[in-house]
This record gives sequence, C-alpha cells and structure tokens, in this order.
Amino acid sequence: MSGATARAAARGTAAGRTTARRARTRQRLLDAALQVFAEEGFGRSTVEQVCERAGYTRGAFYSNFTSLDELFLAMWEERSVRMLNALRAALAAVPADAGPEETLRAALTAIPVEDAWFRVTAEFTAHALRNPSLRHVMVARERAIQETVLPLVTAALRRDGRVVPDEAALGQALVAVHDGTSAQVLLEPGNEEPRRRREALFRHVLDSYSAPGPGRRAAPTDRADPAARAARTER
Repeated sequence: MSGATARAAARGTAAGRTTARRARTRQRLLDAALQVFAEEGFGRSTVEQVCERAGYTRGAFYSNFTSLDELFLAMWEERSVRMLNALRAALAAVPADAGPEETLRAALTAIPVEDAWFRVTAEFTAHALRNPSLRHVMVARERAIQETVLPLVTAALRRDGRVVPDEAALGQALVAVHDGTSAQVLLEPGNEEPRRRREALFRHVLDSYSAPGPGRRAAPTDRADPAARAARTER
C-alpha cells in the first residue's frame, strides 16, 4: 500500500469514528430530551437541562440541533420510523387467514400508548398552535406519516375483502381515535375497559370508512361488538 493510499484509508477510518461518535451524541441528547420534556414540560424545559441530563455541553447540543423545536421534530421523526417498522412487522406476522379482530390487535400492540410520549406531544402540539410556521411543519409531517401508514391499513382491509373510498378521511379519523382514546387509557391505567373500548372504536372506524369489495356482501354492523355477535349466534 502506498503512503497516499494509507493516509486516505486513515482519514476514512477517522471520519467513520467521528460519524459514529456524533450519532451517539445525538441519540443521547434525544433520549435525555424526552425525559426532561416529560418531567418538566416542554415549555419549561431548557437546553441546559437537556445537556445536563445527557452529560454534554451546550456546544454538543448546538452542533446537532439549532433549537429545542428542531430536537423535538427529530425525536418525532425517529419514533415515527420505529413505529412504522413495528407496524409493518406486526402486520406481516399476522396469518393470511386471520380475522379482522386479530389483525387489529396486532396493529394496536405495535403502537403502544406511552405516558411520557403522550404528555410531550400534547404539550408540543399546543406550542405549535401558537407558532404558525411550526404548525405547518407538524401538519406536513403528520400527513407524511399518514401516507406511510395508510397503505398498510388499506392492504389489511383488502385481505378482509374491504376497500377504502376516501383514504385521507380514514387517516384523519384514525389519528383522532388514537389521540382521544390514548388520553382515556392513560387517565385510568389500571382499568382495562378503556382499552377494550379503544379497540372497538378503531374497528368501528375501519368499518365506517371502508366498504365491501366487489362481490362481497355487507358485513353485520355488530362485528366489533362481541356481545351483539354472541347474541346473534345464539338466535
């Protein structure tokens, strides 16, 4: 190996170490920020608190993020990617002959309701509502997430013989159900009833925003209600 080649290889190795170190720093800042935001509230959190929790200086923070807003958006993007990967894996593992209830449970298991994350996102949403430019960024990112999730949802519905006439409307309805029922589940952590109602409400929304495909008859309207289904069977 020539001297020039060796020096180039050494520079490449050093650059790789720098990139890996920077990635670790960024991840530690993101992890620390979630803890600080959840404990202190987004509006009361400071760069100094995040740095202290992560064990870094302000210089390390500003070499990765320009503001706490940018940090939160990076955190949101990271968690969205993780959630989407988990959702894909969960739906791919569902047997081809599984019923809609089994598919729905697999999807909901892949999208857990987390206390800390819910508190942080609720506060940041209120913060964004007071900042028009930030509001537009959040709308665009949420729309991008819906556009990624909806093909997975519509594919699962197709396996159940259903089609979705208005995918955008379904996406908005699913977000509304997720946000609203998450609050109910978290307010009563020891009560399983809000979780059961959450699942039933998701099923009703999926049925309401989809229709039987060509050659399929309409399904009974009580498919998400186990009690009604059992009563019909007894008759």
